[in-house]
Amino acid sequence: MVQLTLASQGNFEKYRKQTRREKFLEEMDRIMLWAELESLIEPHYPKGENGRPPLGLSIMLRIYFLQHWFNLSDRAAEEALYDSAALRGFAGVDLGRAPAPDEATILNFRHLLEARDLCGAMLDAVNHYLEARGIRIGTGTIVDATIIHAPCSTKNSSGKRDPEMHQTKKGNQWYFGMKAHIGVDAREGHAHSLCSSAASVADKHMLPDLLHGNERKVWGDGGYQGQSEAIRKAAPQAQDMTSRRTRYKYGVDEVERRKNRTKAKIRAKVEHPFRILKRVFGFVKVRYRGLKKNHDHLCAAFALVNVYMHRKRFVPLAA
Repeated sequence: MVQLTLASQGNFEKYRKQTRREKFLEEMDRIMLWAELESLIEPHYPKGENGRPPLGLSIMLRIYFLQHWFNLSDRAAEEALYDSAALRGFAGVDLGRAPAPDEATILNFRHLLEARDLCGAMLDAVNHYLEARGIRIGTGTIVDATIIHAPCSTKNSSGKRDPEMHQTKKGNQWYFGMKAHIGVDAREGHAHSLCSSAASVADKHMLPDLLHGNERKVWGDGGYQGQSEAIRKAAPQAQDMTSRRTRYKYGVDEVERRKNRTKAKIRAKVEHPFRILKRVFGFVKVRYRGLKKNHDHLCAAFALVNVYMHRKRFVPLAA
């Protein structure tokens, strides 16, 4: 066990209370599948044969997750490590031995994950981790999409908006940014598939890529109606349970309206991952330019969302 220096100790306050942040980090540290995730990255992580020896993989992975949980940029993550003893304790940074990783080091670690497509592998690893604990992906999938805003200002070095982001109209409001399309298990409620697109792309175009192929039923809102053929091609045994149109010139189809209400009770589960992503983790605006970088960010984010959703239902393998 590493001997801690005085710099890593508290200030010996007489009245000390554990904060919500500390409780959250303690719980995440206890249940996170550290060994599985580190084994994904370790073959690609620098060995220190040339140049400066790299920081420990465990430290960098923990800092990467802190960025997702608290919506921190690379620079903000560096400053937060100096500012918060709770974050330093979780990441394993001891200022009595070495400085916190700078923003360039944090940036390079993120680029490594993006270059090796490891963020999508994280989502798969988490879902396998959940499956090993009885939280399995079943034969029902709910599909939906959410808009994630992007800066629409042209006051930047290029003088242009991100060319891969586009605008769309929802109701009477225009939005500029991208869409995160997810497929969610109808019973357990966690995301098993993810696609990213510009905000102008209709939800239905991503439907086949959100199905795993073994579905018996597929739920979706009115944006997916009329896609029965696409559903059958992706999942031959699936029944189309998407919502149908209810308003016509002659009036309202009350029978179909009642069916839609019943379907909506099941479809509501798809909103839970979006709520955690946006309200708990605070990811409401894209952080990077381009769809690829933001897609990788979302893959890792939904991996953490799935763990957060089921955090009360499983314990580490060592328990």
